[in-house]
Amino acid sequence: MQLAGLLALVCLIVGVLTEFALRDFLIGQLDDRLAAANERGNHSLPSDWPRKNPAVPLPPDLLRVPGQGVGTLGMRIEPNGTVLAGVLKATSATSAGDPFPYDPVPAAQLALLKTLPPNGIKQTKDLGPLGEYRLVASRTPSGAFVVVGLPMRDLLDTLWRLGFIFGGVALGGVVFAGVIGAVTIRRTLRPLDRLAATASRVAELPLDRGEVALLVRVSDVDTDSRTEVGKVGASLNRMLGHVSDALSARQASESRVRQFVADASHELRTPLAAIRGYSELTRRSLEQVPKDVAFAMSRVESESARMTTLVEELLLLARLDSGPQVIREPVDLSRIVADAVSDAHLAGTDHRWLLNVPAEPITVFGDAGQIHQVVINLLNNARTHTPAGTIVSTKLSVAQESGQSSKALLRISDNGPGIPQEVLPEIFERFARGDNSRSRAAGSTGLGLAIVSAVMAAHQGEVSVHSEPGHTEFTVVFPLQDGYEPA
Repeated sequence: MQLAGLLALVCLIVGVLTEFALRDFLIGQLDDRLAAANERGNHSLPSDWPRKNPAVPLPPDLLRVPGQGVGTLGMRIEPNGTVLAGVLKATSATSAGDPFPYDPVPAAQLALLKTLPPNGIKQTKDLGPLGEYRLVASRTPSGAFVVVGLPMRDLLDTLWRLGFIFGGVALGGVVFAGVIGAVTIRRTLRPLDRLAATASRVAELPLDRGEVALLVRVSDVDTDSRTEVGKVGASLNRMLGHVSDALSARQASESRVRQFVADASHELRTPLAAIRGYSELTRRSLEQVPKDVAFAMSRVESESARMTTLVEELLLLARLDSGPQVIREPVDLSRIVADAVSDAHLAGTDHRWLLNVPAEPITVFGDAGQIHQVVINLLNNARTHTPAGTIVSTKLSVAQESGQSSKALLRISDNGPGIPQEVLPEIFERFARGDNSRSRAAGSTGLGLAIVSAVMAAHQGEVSVHSEPGHTEFTVVFPLQDGYEPA
């Protein structure tokens, strides 16, 4: 488009310059003819020149000259005020008796001609119905005022014709050049389009998580180092190779860490169970141990229970990270939500628990245990990080978006202090806590929301949070079972 615009501008400039140059050239030629016509006027035929029709009046003497062209204008004003003026016209049947037929000059144009300075300088004037004329005015030795003019009609027609021809040729040339240029540029840029497509495919890969097989490469035809595009393609392939190596190294490191966490969590379950069992056994016979020992054993039991919870959560995250196949079976989400809220009500009697679920059961596909863990973790988060008297509302509904399948929406909100804005971006990260602004009555491992995010990702669902002082809401989106129709 820019190339076509530049070409059109060049054609416009060339056309304008050509028109001006040709006009000056044609006016020069017309001036030469005008000088010759003025010179011929000095050799006019005598008034007693024999005529076939003496009744036809004679034109001005400067027109009674063989060689004066059709359209030549002549005016002569004698010193005594006699005015003779006319414009030669072509011979016709009505003027067969006069070799010099002419038309009179209208009065308005005659008055204009009388105002011309008799300095012999050629000038252009618009004579209305007669058109534009090139005129020259002078005085004869006898004192007569003489004006001779030639029409510019042919000159202007020539300029207009040239303008139309040049404009048509230029327009056709611009269109042709634009089409050829567009085809050529598109053909030239095809390798770049293929490079862009390769880069787009790489950009669509989830390189930030999981195991990524970066097999996308630029084809060999676009890696010819003899061309500029080939150099870019070869460089892109080298870069993708380095990225692939880095991703492989990252994945190997993450796999080792994940395997270590899973192994350590699995191995810790047995000693923790033993510690908890022995501490419970000691608590059952408190009369046989001193009070300080009994207190110490109760603390051991409490911390071992907390440690067991942490190990179980770490083990669950390690299993989710390893990418196992999630159990895909129908799950009554309404019952799970109702049971979880009931359990939370018993665990947090100092909170107000509200439940809003539709009468028609909502069924989703997934692992019932993991989905129950999601709801429990969100309710525990609201109970743990809000003060007594906080209202926790749980709402389950179905949303139908235009052109998309139905989704189940679970919203858990509270009117607590809210989550600090600087914590929100990483709230679903592991060991992330917002305790600086939210009170809590019990300890937290910092893995509850991370488990929620991991489970929802495994179920092709989503979880998000919106928080401000006085209102915090977690929204969980579950894909619905195929064919489900809300009541």
